[in-house]
Amino acid sequence: MDRGDEIVAAIEYSPALTARTMTDPGPQQPRPSTSPGASAAGASGSSAGNADTMWARAVIERGLATREEVAECVKVARADPAKPLALVQVLMAKQLVTMSQLRRIKADTEGERAAAANRGVPGYQLVRKLGAGAMAVVYLARQVSLDRMVAIKFIAKKHLSDPIFVERFYKEGRAAAKLNHPHIVGAYDVGQAGEQHYFIMEYVDGDTVFDRMQAKKRLPEKEALAIIRQVALALEHAHERGFVHRDIKPKNLMITSTGVVKLADLGLARAMGDQEAAAAETGKAFGTPYYISPEQIRGLAEIGPPADIYGLGATLYHMLTGKVPFEGKNPNEVMQRHLKDALVPPDHLVPSISNGCAEVVEMMMAKPARDRYQAAKELIEDIDLVMKGEAPHHARKPLDVGSLAAAADTAPAPAELRQAGPPSAFANPVTLGIAIGLGASVLVNGLLLYLLLSK
Repeated sequence: MDRGDEIVAAIEYSPALTARTMTDPGPQQPRPSTSPGASAAGASGSSAGNADTMWARAVIERGLATREEVAECVKVARADPAKPLALVQVLMAKQLVTMSQLRRIKADTEGERAAAANRGVPGYQLVRKLGAGAMAVVYLARQVSLDRMVAIKFIAKKHLSDPIFVERFYKEGRAAAKLNHPHIVGAYDVGQAGEQHYFIMEYVDGDTVFDRMQAKKRLPEKEALAIIRQVALALEHAHERGFVHRDIKPKNLMITSTGVVKLADLGLARAMGDQEAAAAETGKAFGTPYYISPEQIRGLAEIGPPADIYGLGATLYHMLTGKVPFEGKNPNEVMQRHLKDALVPPDHLVPSISNGCAEVVEMMMAKPARDRYQAAKELIEDIDLVMKGEAPHHARKPLDVGSLAAAADTAPAPAELRQAGPPSAFANPVTLGIAIGLGASVLVNGLLLYLLLSK
């Protein structure tokens, strides 16, 4: 394993970002290469000083670049051991990140570190940080009264003074509270302690689909379909209760140690009947670029179940092929490809994918919402058929009878039928039908006469 592979492997196991481990992303000078010192067993101490690993993880977590793109950048940075480059230099040179984005990451990290010491919710004991993003940070905590482990999400410090963001945070809690399903992460409480707004939820002891893909590159068809089926059940429940998730992606699909899949993060969930929110968000794209639906990109007011099904289809595509459906140099380019580029069928990338499974993915990711599954129930029916080795019912390509008829009219006649001279009278279908009818009538009358005479 070379230096680049080691750093990318360390990304998955390194601790949360801290200000101490990240240098200012200003003009960089070549610096000596340092060992990542990270392993699955004990990365938390030795990888803390590895700035490249920290930057790599931050960029990937925020969706600014894929793991593969970061891995390539790391290899470029280490191409010349005598003159190694800082990872941020290569990331910027390849236009994967901008200077302002890197400085925001650093500011977020410093803010989170400073705020961590002040976080606390009465009745709960914080154990450790589970993860952090641009919007929030999540801690593992123990609920003292019930002696159970829970996850507590806190709003990122920079959003505490944003009333719109705070209201959205509470909407997430209220939406989650209305959904009670074994495949949706449970919500326990939402509130405020001091300046901190918190959301207490079920703690899922396991990993995510994203984690599994990092370990395996891509998942076998049956495993992927089994996961997607459970998420579809969660979406069916949410849609029936009037909510669309709007941010289906591998990181939001959690898997317990017993194999139960749970849909997480309702931060972008919206009630389909909330006209006020729909009007306020019209023209704005909400979602994650690699998995966002065309109607979300366009900022349409009417966002329904097909949008979640598209995101789930993009996730399934990634799981099956190891690649996101559309790539680009920046989020805008990725989203434009969702709108305009034809999808490469997944079985063209991985021939072992069954025709039925490929048809399901293609229907899930149809660009017009009307051409997708209109309800999660239809998707579940097709997944069940494909998992039994049968053809899907809803995703089967319809037979274009009109095209077949036109082709038949223009197709040349076989050589043995192309003879000179006038056509036979029986070549006319009407004449042929009359002849057959008369023949049948004579046959029936003859049979009746025979029966009468035989008596």
